[in-house]
Amino acid sequence: MIIYINDKPCEAEVGDLLLHAAQLHNSHIGCICGGNGICQSCFVYVKEGAGSLSRPSEEEKAFISEKLFQEGGRLACQTVITGEGTIKVLSRAENLRRIVIGLNVPGFITYAQTIGYNVLNKLPGGAANVVSRVREGKLNPADSIGKIGNSIAYGARLAVHTASENLPILQLPLSVISGAAKGVFDTASGIVCTVSGGQLHLPGSTCSSHETQHTKPVESITITVK
Repeated sequence: MIIYINDKPCEAEVGDLLLHAAQLHNSHIGCICGGNGICQSCFVYVKEGAGSLSRPSEEEKAFISEKLFQEGGRLACQTVITGEGTIKVLSRAENLRRIVIGLNVPGFITYAQTIGYNVLNKLPGGAANVVSRVREGKLNPADSIGKIGNSIAYGARLAVHTASENLPILQLPLSVISGAAKGVFDTASGIVCTVSGGQLHLPGSTCSSHETQHTKPVESITITVK
């Protein structure tokens, strides 16, 4: 089946986590805590297909306010695809990016108020949920650190992938890029050598490979005053 994450089509199957489906297709959904349902960086808005997703977990209820639930808020690391159907979600990061790029000041104010309200009202309960899971052995701090490391590595790979998609020069063969860089360096080196009369050169280069232009001395001029 095809689901849409930030308007990008992604293949997925019943039983997949929304977060994993996004990661497999380099569709940006944040993930700092490694899928432990703590950091909320994987928060998404379900725009369509809520009926094809699992019911909110206890971890989600601990961190997400009723207001955000009503707006379709979910944690992608806790949300499982349970049935076929059209599913469309928008990540919090992508939603904020669109608000900023669109210079949507009223939208930004509403966004900030909603997130601020959620943090103030759910932080105590969320913290209690984490402590409870640690005590019950459901959340292993050492294991969580490893997951955080994996999440950081994934984030780095996603950043490189996104940059290569949006910056065409990064898609060129390395030999072409290095050749172009060498050409720019040689040109700059030649200019420095010419301007300095062969006295200066860039690190890693010499003026012997460039033709320096020497200024022809001005011949003496005799001025006769009548």
